Amino acid sequence: MHKTIILCLMSIFILKVNAQDINLEITEPSGTAYLLGPINKDGLMGENYSSWFTANFENYNPNPNLIEDLKTKLKDYDLLLFMGTWCGDSKQEVPRLHKVLEASNFPMQKLKVIAVSREAHMYKQSPQHEEKGLNIHRVPTLIIYKNGQEINRIVEHPVESFEEDIYKIITTEDYQPRYPLVTEIHSILTKKGLKCFKRKQKKLIKTYKENATSIYALNTYARVLYTSNHVQEAIEIFRLNTQIYPKEAMPYMSLANTLGANGKKEEAIIILENALKILPKHKDLESNLNVIRNN
Repeated sequence: MHKTIILCLMSIFILKVNAQDINLEITEPSGTAYLLGPINKDGLMGENYSSWFTANFENYNPNPNLIEDLKTKLKDYDLLLFMGTWCGDSKQEVPRLHKVLEASNFPMQKLKVIAVSREAHMYKQSPQHEEKGLNIHRVPTLIIYKNGQEINRIVEHPVESFEEDIYKIITTEDYQPRYPLVTEIHSILTKKGLKCFKRKQKKLIKTYKENATSIYALNTYARVLYTSNHVQEAIEIFRLNTQIYPKEAMPYMSLANTLGANGKKEEAIIILENALKILPKHKDLESNLNVIRNN
């Protein structure tokens, strides 16, 4: 009887966890709170978030002409938004998106919002892993669907504005979101695998090196891969970043630290020694090399 009661209580607990109430709030030991999993505007209007949400919502003035066009066109689409209530870009952009959608009379039940974690072991993931297979490497990311198929997405920031970008996405086929290199690499890895990616690295470097704008784009993508247990893929992305940015220290350190954490200490040391030949007496590289050597 006692065992039966315990099992019943455990079953109830599991059901509650799996149900994952909307607007789940996590409080870190430091006292910092953030939302995790499915959320809605009510959650964003909570006491820990309403100050930035309200300010950025009220201060944004969408283009009224585009809003009128969106009123008739946007209702046929479904939207999936990934964000972090801890993320500066999300704090800026998500209220603006809400302003555009509300002004456009968009049926808000067709907007699904997922708040992701910033913890190292769940980096940009949600408890139920709604992000799985969707290449969520930057937040906010807005994915636009029609008839169950993704037609395009807005990554981190709109190219122009939410109303302009959304209008272009649903009326043309030539919209290109930010971080095209990450998009192309992800497509290669998911469709053709790691061996194909390795074969195409030289071509990718030739295509994107001159137009590369941020050392963090591939690093962030690699971190997402790593925390989702795609270790070898992450290592190769870190390695590619050192070739695109050969005069930046951070890509070398990211690659070396990942190699060292996965039993490849000697290779990690070689990476950092070679980096110091390119960037002599770089204090961060020297410090990183000493740590790996002494571990």
